[in-house]
Amino acid sequence: MTTETTAPTGTTARIADLAVEYDRSAAFPVESLRIAHEAGLLTATIGERYGGRGGGVEETARILHSLGRLDPSVALITAMTLNTHARQAAQPHWPQELYARVVKESFERPVLINHARVEPELGSPARGGLPATRARRTADGWAVSGTKRFVTGAEGLDWFLVWAHTDEPEPRVGTFLVPGGSPGIETATRWDQLGLRASGSHDVTFDEVEVPYEHVIGIGPYGPAAEQDNRAGAALHVPLAALYLGVARAAQAYFHAFARERVPANLGHPVARTERFRRTAGEIEVLLAAAEQVVFDGAAKLDAGDISYSPEQALGARVLADRHGLRAVELAVRLLGNPGLARGNPLERHFRDIQCAPVHAPQADVSLLAIGTKALTP
Repeated sequence: MTTETTAPTGTTARIADLAVEYDRSAAFPVESLRIAHEAGLLTATIGERYGGRGGGVEETARILHSLGRLDPSVALITAMTLNTHARQAAQPHWPQELYARVVKESFERPVLINHARVEPELGSPARGGLPATRARRTADGWAVSGTKRFVTGAEGLDWFLVWAHTDEPEPRVGTFLVPGGSPGIETATRWDQLGLRASGSHDVTFDEVEVPYEHVIGIGPYGPAAEQDNRAGAALHVPLAALYLGVARAAQAYFHAFARERVPANLGHPVARTERFRRTAGEIEVLLAAAEQVVFDGAAKLDAGDISYSPEQALGARVLADRHGLRAVELAVRLLGNPGLARGNPLERHFRDIQCAPVHAPQADVSLLAIGTKALTP
């Protein structure tokens, strides 16, 4: 039942070795991202019209599942870049010349892109609200000012996609394409969390950062149409679920190794031969295999354009996968006891990392509300 196709192989396996030190130091995973780029993982979703291979939702999910097993911090940074290219491939919206330059550079080196949307006062846009970040009209374009929170990959981003409102008499909202090296960008608060410590998800302040007039996408009047549509993000929700199932598979692999190698003096044989460990191993496998089937089948349906696969099903897949992954790792830790929570033990790191799964927007309560609303609508 195990999804063997996502097992790390070749040069990317080196990312798992590097993950230990990156987790300890919380340093930005430059070397791991270089490896991922050389393996073609950061450019997999660039559209065929731009010279890429146009990887779909299922390929993205499998890439993130594999990277999640190796280092979920690297996987999450990769996810944001892959999602940007996938959206552009599906519906071009960047200025043509600018995106052509981004693609050219992306094939030459790791080019990282991510949205900057969450704010200290507003919180996540998934719950609605007007951003406080402001784009002031200037003679040559825009000057963007404001603070964003939890910007994954912040210190290594080549492009910040900053959600802001304009200072016009009738404010509009849009996403401003801000180059990472622009004057006026400063890391406001360092990322110091329980899990995904190498993801560099810092708070970032933009102080009158200049942006050319045409480097803005999706700009329009603020209102319901400008709110984040949580139902429309299936192409990201499903691969994110796969990412954390990769973390759970890494935890499972350590659990199996421990069970086979641990021989208590009073037992005389590996604990893997005991009913207690076998029963738990079975439960973990059922949890993960079921979640993977839901996630990868959903991804395949999205690629096929299956109209019977609803946005609510995609939201549900992520809720289920997050719950199953968390439960699977919890079972492994509980059975190992103190060794499972020891610093330096891979299982302890996997346990910390997977706690981040339910944090991503839309969170479970928002997803369940959308699912329940659909279910109860005549």
